[in-house]
Amino acid sequence: MPEFDLDSFKKTWQEQPVQQKYDNNEILQMLNRKSRNYVKYIFWISVFEFILFSVMGLFYFFKGEETNGFLNVLEKLGAEKTPEIENTFDNIYMILKILSLIITAYFVYKFYQNYRKIRIEENLKGLITRIIQFKRTVNAFILISILLLVAFTSIFTVFIIYSLNSQNIEPKNSDLTIFIIGVILTTGLSILLIWLYYRLVYGIIMKKLDKNLIQLKEIDSQEI
Repeated sequence: MPEFDLDSFKKTWQEQPVQQKYDNNEILQMLNRKSRNYVKYIFWISVFEFILFSVMGLFYFFKGEETNGFLNVLEKLGAEKTPEIENTFDNIYMILKILSLIITAYFVYKFYQNYRKIRIEENLKGLITRIIQFKRTVNAFILISILLLVAFTSIFTVFIIYSLNSQNIEPKNSDLTIFIIGVILTTGLSILLIWLYYRLVYGIIMKKLDKNLIQLKEIDSQEI
């Protein structure tokens, strides 16, 4: 009986060609399906956000809490509560809310559109392009959400200053300083919370989508 050579056996086994479990077409189909699912998740999250913000906006608008909070700030700065100020603020608030909902609805539609396109896309390069476009849409949505917050705060601040000037009121330096610092801190904290929210909720899904994109590009380079 010949002597068994373990080292020779290991060398022979290592030199054997490794058979791929899946071919590129099967991998492409799996990545396509996963990518569609990730885009679908973000679409449904955005739908939930749109519905939640719409309900909250209507609730607080009819309850009048935004107006009350606004008037409290004005009164602390020495301004007088007048029907004209209330009506003007209500109109500005309504316009900004409607604008915000329109922009959110637009991105919900864009996410759905991207999902539909990826769903029927079979071409490899086309799929890569769709994913890249989707990533840009998500980044634009996050950026515009932050810009909307800054716009809301800026208009709110300008209107307070305008209301004070229209009544010829000069608030104390200490009150004005506290107000400005409060606006800056509140805006900064809100931006941080928005960034953390999108980083956690959208970021987890986008990381997985990025992995798919890397694999798709590898398959594309092999075909070339």
